[in-house]
Formats: sequence, C-alpha cells, structure tokens
Amino acid sequence: MHTVQKDLAGLKKYSYLLAQLISRDFKVKYKRSALGVAWSLLYPLLTTGVLALVFANIFRFTQPGVSFLAYLMTGLTYFNYFSEASNLSMSSVVANFNLLNKVYIPKYIFPLSKCLFVGINFLLTLLPLYAVLIFTGTGITWHHVLLPYSFLCLFLFTVGMSFLVATIAVFMRDMFYIYGVVLTLMTYATPIMYDLAIVQDQTLINILKLNPLYHYINFGRMIMLFHQVPSLDSFIACALSSIVVLLLGLYVFRRNQDKFIYYM
Repeated sequence: MHTVQKDLAGLKKYSYLLAQLISRDFKVKYKRSALGVAWSLLYPLLTTGVLALVFANIFRFTQPGVSFLAYLMTGLTYFNYFSEASNLSMSSVVANFNLLNKVYIPKYIFPLSKCLFVGINFLLTLLPLYAVLIFTGTGITWHHVLLPYSFLCLFLFTVGMSFLVATIAVFMRDMFYIYGVVLTLMTYATPIMYDLAIVQDQTLINILKLNPLYHYINFGRMIMLFHQVPSLDSFIACALSSIVVLLLGLYVFRRNQDKFIYYM
C-alpha cells in the first residue's frame, strides 16, 4: 500500500513531465504530415476496408444480422490500441537512457506516457468506428454507456504488458524483434477477422479464450453489435485479467528498475 501511495504521489509530482512527453509524441508523429490528426481517422477506415475485402469471403461469418465490416472494425479498434501502445512502450525506457542518466525521473513515466498517448489516438478512432456502426445500420443504443468499462480494462492490461515488455527489452534487446512475431501471433489468436464459431475444436476454443484481448473485444461487440448487456462472467473476466497483468507488470518493473542503469 505504501508503494502504491508513493507511485501515485510521484505521478502527481511529475504530471507536467508526463504531459510534455505525450505532447512530444504527438508532434513527432504528425510532423510533416499533410493530413495530420485526420490520418488517425482515415487509417482505421482504410485498414478495415482492405481487410474486409480480403477476408469477408475467406472466413465463414456466422453472425446473422451483424455486419462483417462493423464486426471487423470493432476488433481492430481494440487490438490496434494494445498493439501500438505496448510496441511503443517496449522501447520507451531504452530510448530515454540519456535522460535517465542526467536527472531523476520515475522510470514508469515512459511506458505510461506511451499508453496515454496512444489512448488519445484510440479515442479518435472511435469516431470512424461509430461512423461504420451508423453506416452499416448497426445503430447505437443505451448499452454503449457500459463501453468505458472495457476501455479501462484494456488500458490497465496494456499498461501492465507495457511494463513487462519494457523491462525485458532493457535486458534483452532481441525483444524488439521477438515482440513483432508475438504481436503477429496474437493477431491470429484473437478473433478479430474471424468468428470464433468457425473453430471446431473445443480445446482450441478454450485456449483462445485465455487471451484477455478476446474478453475485451467480446465485451465491446456484445454492446455495439448485439445491443446486449455483457454477462457477469464477462465483467469479471475483463476485470481480473487486467488487474492481474497490471500488478504483475508493476511488480516486474519495480523489481528490476534499479538494475536498468547497468544496461544503458
């Protein structure tokens, strides 16, 4: 408890630095970009359109009355946040070694800033997602007020994973290459482009459901596509997976952060 209070106090003390890091990332990302922030709105639409053309007739989609385009974009919106945030966070500590050598800064600030930066882009991508929901006739109901719960769980899970991969990357630089393969594997292990109903092996289905991203995406789809309140099991699965991974990531990061200086 004392450690958590200390971290929260440090976060408040360095909130200005956190804001500056996020601002810097925005400037770097959109520097010399003709479309600027508008690219954050166009990119998910273009990606979804291409994937829909490629995979719509390959995978047997078995959800009656549900648009495959809306189904696909819902999954991509959740997964892309995790993928981009954790990938950027992985190199955040290593990329700031020079700064860490000069002044004292809580090291967790760097992975956290990446998750928040990508989180702002995530909120922007909700605009084209809702445009697709309206365009496909899926509609918007009162159930959408429950969506922030899944967003929060996704954020906490991503922060925890970011702490883990950022720690590993300090000690093993091969992680920068390995993690790309891991993300590719997770892309296909998460039902983004396909319906889990096409999987015939129940054992494989049970294994795929161990993936926390499945639960966050399924939670969102139950609300956005089926206009239903997710089950209590879904609420619990989202909360448990995010909290467990967050605590594990915090533990591993704090346990090893004092050793980072020896690997700069």
